[in-house]
Amino acid sequence: MKEYTDSEIIECLRSRQSYVIRFLHDRYLPMICLMVSRMGGSKEDAMDIFQDGLMIMIEKLDNRDFELTCKFKTFLYCVCENLWKSVLTKRKAAQNYFLKKVDDDEDDFTEIMDSSLYESIFLAAFETLDPAGRKILKLYWEELPPRKIAEKLGYSYGYVRKKKCLAQAELIKKVKRHPDYQKIINHEGLSESLAPSSPDSMQSDMAIGRR
Repeated sequence: MKEYTDSEIIECLRSRQSYVIRFLHDRYLPMICLMVSRMGGSKEDAMDIFQDGLMIMIEKLDNRDFELTCKFKTFLYCVCENLWKSVLTKRKAAQNYFLKKVDDDEDDFTEIMDSSLYESIFLAAFETLDPAGRKILKLYWEELPPRKIAEKLGYSYGYVRKKKCLAQAELIKKVKRHPDYQKIINHEGLSESLAPSSPDSMQSDMAIGRR
């Protein structure tokens, strides 16, 4: 593999030379994958973060007044690390929001469920969504506008809006049906305190439990 100096990389990025993008991908993507995986992300997450990181780098380099004060590799790593930490923060907020919505229909029993169990239930339910739903929700949690999501994923604006609502509803439903969630509800008499107030709702819950 041909090596490039930092100054060569910068000039090639400014002139949009595709070969240097391939070089950066081959040379530095494994480093970003390792960082993301150590912080709980997937290879797909790392690919997205790497691409977004490169776009930020290019935007900065297009400003001729910008000066790189460290190695390109170090700067790229820091940009990607900050991006991933931001994503994790927003996903955590989204996770708490959805689990709060799940709890809205029941009494508050969060004191007996620690955050790690909440997270495992949420992530397990999330991973069972279809790929399109997962991608759209991830980008929503990163506060990307619907039209930008549509452009990024190649979907129509209407599809993104509809799919987001369907994926949210499905995620909440899957969390409620998760075995660990059901165990917590039934733990230490909670099933009685959370019992439906009407026979019809009780039959509905029983039907859900049998699925």
